[in-house]
Amino acid sequence: MFATVVFPIDHSRESMETARKAIEIAKTHASRLIVLSVVQSERSDMDDFQVVASLLSRAREKIQEAGVSCDVIERKGNPAFVICDVADEMNADLIIMGTRGLKLDSDNESTASRVIQLAPCPVLVVP
Repeated sequence: MFATVVFPIDHSRESMETARKAIEIAKTHASRLIVLSVVQSERSDMDDFQVVASLLSRAREKIQEAGVSCDVIERKGNPAFVICDVADEMNADLIIMGTRGLKLDSDNESTASRVIQLAPCPVLVVP
């Protein structure tokens, strides 16, 4: 049912909790799991990149320990738009993301709510 699942990860603690749900769904449906990291280039410094690299490494280890294979994609840009673009490029069947994470500056809207509005596929938001 969900052949390809996109799991956007940020540097919040909650993203590791969301990883559990992504792993569960990927195992249940034998899905291809794509872990996506989006760094907002105008806000980023070297520390951000190091934190994200560490988080990606831990997420990949956790996913592989669960017996799920995953691909990792790293991009720069506006998180909501990049998440939806990658989901479209990968022909994703589902996006799994947390509710806490980056906020969009322009109108103080959450990334999750913007992804829900723009996504080319269903979005599972994990509280």
